[in-house]
Amino acid sequence: MTPCKTTMDYGMTPITTTESLQELCTRLSKAEFITVDTEFLRDNTYFPKLCLIQVADDHGAHAIDPLAEDIDLAPFFDLMSNESVMKVLHASRQDFEIFYNLTGALPKPVFDTQIAAMVCGFGDSVGYETLVTKIVKAQLDKSARYTDWSRRPLTETQLSYALGDVTHLRDIYRHFVAELDRTNRHSWVEEEMAVVLDPSIYFIEPEAAWLRMKIRTNKPRFLGVLRELAKWREIEAQTRDIPRNRVAKDETLFEVAAHPPKNADYLDKIRGLPKGFSRSRAGKSMLEAVQTALAIPDDQLPKIEKVKPRPATPPMADLLKVLLKIKCQETGVAPKLIASSQEIDAWAASPRREDVRPLKGWRRQIFGDDALKLMSGNLALTALKGEIDIVELEEDNE
Repeated sequence: MTPCKTTMDYGMTPITTTESLQELCTRLSKAEFITVDTEFLRDNTYFPKLCLIQVADDHGAHAIDPLAEDIDLAPFFDLMSNESVMKVLHASRQDFEIFYNLTGALPKPVFDTQIAAMVCGFGDSVGYETLVTKIVKAQLDKSARYTDWSRRPLTETQLSYALGDVTHLRDIYRHFVAELDRTNRHSWVEEEMAVVLDPSIYFIEPEAAWLRMKIRTNKPRFLGVLRELAKWREIEAQTRDIPRNRVAKDETLFEVAAHPPKNADYLDKIRGLPKGFSRSRAGKSMLEAVQTALAIPDDQLPKIEKVKPRPATPPMADLLKVLLKIKCQETGVAPKLIASSQEIDAWAASPRREDVRPLKGWRRQIFGDDALKLMSGNLALTALKGEIDIVELEEDNE
């Protein structure tokens, strides 16, 4: 078998043939881990358009051109599903969306350095550039940040910029593995990775599309029409691979739902729909969606609870947030991983709830148990010389 070329052999020439890609992936399949990143566009499409794949191991970094005419990405996707090779990414959700939409599956196993950073004291949602600066002690070239990655040929500057997203990631990964070994927190990262590996995150079912809209009324018939319109729009956008707002904006769907058209001519009077829309295929299918909704029996229409005014934040929530900040500073964990501000507010309002995130898994050890003590009066926060101290109180057994 011909030895696989190294990065030095490739220079700045992307892989553009299936044969070369298979050769690379065969070698990478023997690696302990690989680092992966993608460049994509989605300004004019529903699904992100994959424009470049960057991958690296200890022997080099490589750019793969998915837009090349003579390339089949199957070897790469086989590599991404190879369970003997760890895939390392940073802020992986957008990459996962691409892989899921192209293959119907997600890579495994995977390690997200942004999640690891949150566990290891780098705060919430830290950027890749920050990790490169603090861990690798290097500076990223920003000159190609706003590249149109769909245009060919790519310059050496653009390719160098893109490969920088996987070369430094090798050292960052090793740093976090060592830190997680030291602190025995690998399971914490694995728990968070399970969240981002939920396939439901990466595909919107048309039937549920209306639930993502900011609805200002709870009238059942309006909701029934809106649900069918949102479903129609999602199917149109997915089928035509265009942004949903290019099909119809939310405001347009709200207007149609509020004043359902009885015939096609009415569609041409709706602001936000193009002239002649009523005679188009999309116009006819939109009208069919409205008619379907109008035929739904009253007892089968969707309902949503009227949003109640948010009560004032209980003082206990403020104390819990102070406790959370102290605990996170002590352990070097990003507060976002344990609980959001909204979750703390809700818990403080209903302190007997057990189905809260701070009481699950490792979060309970870090924060949850002490939070329960604080709410039950068995723990106090005191101020001394400008510092906040945690004082555990003796239980009153009388």
